[in-house]
Amino acid sequence: MPIWVDAILIIVLALLIDRFIGEVPNSVHPLRWMGNILSAIDRRVGNRTSRKASLIGFLSYLFVFLLFAGIGLLLTSFSRIGLSAIDPILGEACWIILTALMFKTSFAVFSFRHHCEPICEDIERGDIEDADSRVQMIVSRNTKGMDAEHVASSCCETISENLVDSAFSPMFYFGILGLPGAVMFRCANLMDAMWGYLNEKYARLGFFPAKFDDVLGFVTSRISPYFIALAAMILGMDWRAAVPAARAEHGKTPSPNSGWSMTAVAAALGIGMEKRGVYFMGTGPLPTTEDVRRCWRLVELTSVIFLLTVCLVLYTLFGVHVQVLVEDSLFGFWGSIL
Repeated sequence: MPIWVDAILIIVLALLIDRFIGEVPNSVHPLRWMGNILSAIDRRVGNRTSRKASLIGFLSYLFVFLLFAGIGLLLTSFSRIGLSAIDPILGEACWIILTALMFKTSFAVFSFRHHCEPICEDIERGDIEDADSRVQMIVSRNTKGMDAEHVASSCCETISENLVDSAFSPMFYFGILGLPGAVMFRCANLMDAMWGYLNEKYARLGFFPAKFDDVLGFVTSRISPYFIALAAMILGMDWRAAVPAARAEHGKTPSPNSGWSMTAVAAALGIGMEKRGVYFMGTGPLPTTEDVRRCWRLVELTSVIFLLTVCLVLYTLFGVHVQVLVEDSLFGFWGSIL
């Protein structure tokens, strides 16, 4: 088949895997392996206040990126080139499936409902302590003692914030650079989550990945309100409020990027979101459980629109060609050695 047909099939298959199969088991998920490697490096870092710690942070990023991108591309190159030499149809099919699976591990669209629906059910039963415990698994703040409204707000906040980190950004860089682009972003984002803290332990060690994550999310965060508005219009929500709210309120969050999607979602839903002592965004009341469900439906549709328009077009025009070029180079390099 023409390469552009393969590209379309990869995008569609990755979306179907996300919708109907879901996440790879945590024990074998590449992000789990990546996290284990980074934790091992973290335990072995001594002096964390010198410039050497900043260099270790940069080299750690480079190591995990080259390792995971290299392994993934070697597998896809073997299927596309090696298997195709035996059976062209089998090789092409395996390449499409492997690429789609690896791309899927870099993004999540439909996982929010699986995490948040049990929390909503706990709230509706009046089991606020159980809801507190569950929401602690998806947010970094202390949730003990939260009331139902703030538990629901925490769900809406993490869903809307992760629209950029879990969907737009990995899709965007996959579209431009293929699998190397998706791995490039996912490494930076994971390292920012693990090491991106302004304290003595991580200020230098996490400096590069945290800044790189901000740079990679700059464009995707700022275009997200327009896609949120489009999805809100389709769903009959207040789409006209999304973009103006994002422009006016995006600076309320400590992160330079997360506020754009969060404020746009809050405006489209007509709710407020509050992290006590940090920010209150939106002009409406704190969300109910039904608002949480409306929130994940809005974010899901927004992500699908972005995937099938921006990501699909970019990958067909650019990303698939970059990926094939890198695969050819890697396969030729290892072939010459072996």
